[in-house]
Amino acid sequence: MNNLLKSGAPQDSELVRAAHLGDAHCLGLLLARHRAGMHAVALGLLGHSQDAEDAVQEAVLIALRRIGDVRDPDAVGPWLRMVVRNVCRAQLRKMSAVPMAEPAQAVAMDQSGGPPDPAEVLDRHALRDWLWTTLEDLSPGLRLVTMLRYFTDVTSYEDIAALCATPVGTVRSRLNQARTKLAGALLNSADRVHDDATALNAQHRKLAEETMMSAYRGELAAALSDRWSPQTDVTWPTGKRTGIDYLPAAFDRDVSAGVRHELRNVVASREVVIWEAALLNPRENPFHCPPGVVWVHFLDRGRVTKVRLYHPRRR
Repeated sequence: MNNLLKSGAPQDSELVRAAHLGDAHCLGLLLARHRAGMHAVALGLLGHSQDAEDAVQEAVLIALRRIGDVRDPDAVGPWLRMVVRNVCRAQLRKMSAVPMAEPAQAVAMDQSGGPPDPAEVLDRHALRDWLWTTLEDLSPGLRLVTMLRYFTDVTSYEDIAALCATPVGTVRSRLNQARTKLAGALLNSADRVHDDATALNAQHRKLAEETMMSAYRGELAAALSDRWSPQTDVTWPTGKRTGIDYLPAAFDRDVSAGVRHELRNVVASREVVIWEAALLNPRENPFHCPPGVVWVHFLDRGRVTKVRLYHPRRR
């Protein structure tokens, strides 16, 4: 970055290449340079309203996660304006799909033939560490809804509201606050040391896999005692609340009935860890369990103190 500045005003292509390597400051400079054009597109489609500013913020976050997909660094300006245009069109259609995903998928499909998984795209370049470090700066409420909305399959406002036991309007408000803070942080692009998000996620995926395997060996109680507080509060999809002792027996009943838990996704921050698992029912009893379950773990000094379980609605 310092070399770029010493050489005068860096070209767009130079900033894009630096952003590909994980330089959040260069990406911030690039977005600041094109923000006026992005805002003009939003105003043209949505008019003078808060929606236009929201669309630009949404596009900023898409750029954070998709900058590695830009194949022509010299054409990044039109690419950014296209992302804003797609966000605005999604708002105008009032689609229920994730606003961040729809335009990002459209961009990716133009270049690769199919929509990639957002978390996989993010993991392809070092900006993931900037994002996860910045997510940690959000309040717990903002961080949880953001993790669910953008990094899991629990994407609808209604599902997030049910899982978090909060009104849909609160979910919308928190997501808007989170987008504003993340977009602002990227545009300011303060330099600092970032946590290793990949290592943290890998660590918690390994723990999740070990926990699942221990359950099939009949050793879930021992595994939980190592990593969970004895006073852990567990809230079930029905709203029922139990302690840690009830969970192994419930899991054993599912296993005895022939149900398999297949871990699909793990999303981790320092204080919140989310597991997504498919529930594979036996052929003779295909409706024994819902098709999937989400585990949201709340950590205090590395130990689980609260868990919420939720069955996402079938899409």
